[in-house]
Formats: sequence, C-alpha cells, structure tokens
Amino acid sequence: MPSFNELVLFIRKEVNQDLRRLPIPEKPAYLYDPIRFTLRGTGKRFRPILVHLSGRANNADPDSLMKIALAVELLHNFTLVHDDIMDNDDTRHGQPAIHFKWDDSTAILAGDGINAIAQILLSGLPYRSNAICRSFNQATLEVCEGQAYDKEFENDLSITENQYLEMIEKKTGSLLGASANLPAILIGADPEVISYFDQFGRALGNGFQIHDDLLEIYGNVDDMGKSLGSDIAEGKQTMMVIKARNKFKKEWENLISDPNSPELMSEIRNFFQDNGIKEETKAMAKSYFDSARDILDKINGIDKNELIDFVNLVENRTY
Repeated sequence: MPSFNELVLFIRKEVNQDLRRLPIPEKPAYLYDPIRFTLRGTGKRFRPILVHLSGRANNADPDSLMKIALAVELLHNFTLVHDDIMDNDDTRHGQPAIHFKWDDSTAILAGDGINAIAQILLSGLPYRSNAICRSFNQATLEVCEGQAYDKEFENDLSITENQYLEMIEKKTGSLLGASANLPAILIGADPEVISYFDQFGRALGNGFQIHDDLLEIYGNVDDMGKSLGSDIAEGKQTMMVIKARNKFKKEWENLISDPNSPELMSEIRNFFQDNGIKEETKAMAKSYFDSARDILDKINGIDKNELIDFVNLVENRTY
C-alpha cells in the first residue's frame, strides 16, 4: 500500500504526463508555442490532485476524473498567465512568465487558448457534462471577480480584513471548491453533499491563500518559483498588510516609505515577526484548515482519510 506522499507524487506525475500529451497543434506557433511552454512548468498541481482525491473518495471513474483534473489545472494556468501580466510578475513555476518571455499580447492570447482547451476537455465527458461545465464556469467567473477585487484593492488603505477574505474566497477558494465538488457532481451526488465538498474546498482555499501570503514573505524564492515580496511592491492588500496598517499605522507607513530600499524585505519580515502579525496570520490560516476538516466530518459514506491527509499537506507546505 503506497504512502499518502507516494500517492500525491504519483498523481502529480500522471497529471504532468497527461498535460504534455494534450494534442496541442504546431501552428500557429504564435499561439501554441507559449501554451506548450506554460504547460511544461513545474507547478504544484494541488488542484488536480484534489480532484483525484475527491474522486477517489466518491469512487468516480478515473478517466473522467483525469479530464476534470486537467481542465482545472488548465483553468488555473489560464488565470496565472493573465494575472502575471496584471501584477507585473516575471517568474512563474520556476520559469519566465509568458508575457516576460514573449509579450503581453502573446500572453493574453495564450491564456484564452488554454481556457478554451479546458472547455473542450469537459464537454467530452460522457456523463453530466452540462452540470460540470456549469459549475466549472461559475468557478471561473468567481476567480475573475476575485482578481477584479484584488486589482480594485491595490493601494486602497480602507480595505478591511472581511473584504480581503471575500476576495480570496473568490480568487482562490472558488477553484479549490470546484476541484472538490466536481467529482461529486460527476457521480450524481445529492446537492447537500456537493455543497459540503464545495464548502470544504473553499475553506481549504482560504487557508491555502493566507498561508501563501505568509510564504510570499517568508518562503524561499527557489522553492516558490516566483519573486518574493511582489504583492507588497504592487500595493496589494494582504492580510498581514491590513493588520500592520490597522494596528501600527505610522510605523508601517514609515517602514514602506522607501520601496527601493535594499533592506526592505528583511525589515518587513522582522516587523511582522516582532509585532505578532506573523503568528496572528498563521492562526487565521489554521482556523480555515480546521474548518475544512470539520466540514469533511459532515459527509457520510466516504473514506475521508486521504482528504484529511491533503489538508495536512497544504497546511504544512513550504512552497
């Protein structure tokens, strides 16, 4: 019997292989070369892994699960390609961002193409494809809403913690909710069960994003595969920034008054640590991970062990 970590590695390997096997045409190269480049990235594949684990808990058809898993990962990459343009990030998944390697126009078109490929995969499902596509597209729209809020919130010093939480539930939680609930839709589960899987994924997603904000400050740039501190440089309102602004307004304003200081990131790390903001944020992330576990307890008739192991994996990740 393989360990859970071995199972995760196996699923990630299978997803990566199937991403590379997608029948991407050669021409026009302007469209398809950047798409191939994007799908060669070394992403964590947490979302397709969750699709498979949720599907295993629901005894869903493995071939259909893989199509859903690939579609979810394609959607995630579609949003990242566009987000990197909007957020001026030049690194993604350990390689240059598409707009940085090519240009903005190429990246916009590549993202559109990736989303279209995801739709084609889902439309080919033999069962309940309409319901699955509807839920998938609802999640896509929510991700777009979340990104819109994220952009609206930039440099807005009035944003509250509750507004931030609403934003991340849409931007991150909605897709993890879909990753958890689409396999339940696939097997025709009761609406209440589908809702529980969605709530589970959203709670996991909120914890994931808050933890990701911590890693964006305290992580290792090589492990993260992207530049650190870019959110603060772009004026984004993360949970730690909101806490710092609300509790230590003058000190925080003084700290970030020179964005070009070579010591700024080190000073920000120390500020969050010394003022208890790091620990408060970690406790908030933990509360969402605990909520995800509690929601799983409401679902009867499934083996929850792998999903609980997955929550633990996400909670303790370092990249």
